[in-house]
Amino acid sequence: MKFAIQVNEGPYTHEASVSALNFVKAALEAGHEIFRVFFYHDGVNNGTRYTSPPQDDINIANTWSALAKEHNMDLVVCVAAAQRRGIVDQGEQERNGKDGNNIADGFRISGLGQLIEAGIEADRTVVFGD
Repeated sequence: MKFAIQVNEGPYTHEASVSALNFVKAALEAGHEIFRVFFYHDGVNNGTRYTSPPQDDINIANTWSALAKEHNMDLVVCVAAAQRRGIVDQGEQERNGKDGNNIADGFRISGLGQLIEAGIEADRTVVFGD
């Protein structure tokens, strides 16, 4: 089965991020395909490389990055939600005159069309968070 995943909550404010991460890992281990993970609303905060959780806590951004690299997974951060929350890649940095970017490895910024395409291409869309 081919899944599209939507994550709507930030990494340390709600269990949705860790639940999504665990679901994706389990689905991949069971032989399913993840077409795309789309981070929306506060979920875009999963894609910043500047989080530094305590050593006894999971680094969610790094875990997503490693999983994406290992499985060639598409991690998309919603551009409008990212702009509102200060998540910036190199392109947005240049367009908006910012002095740096903070997007984590393996993540990319794009629009809602990527979520629509994921819903069309996948057999099932699973949403984590409100």
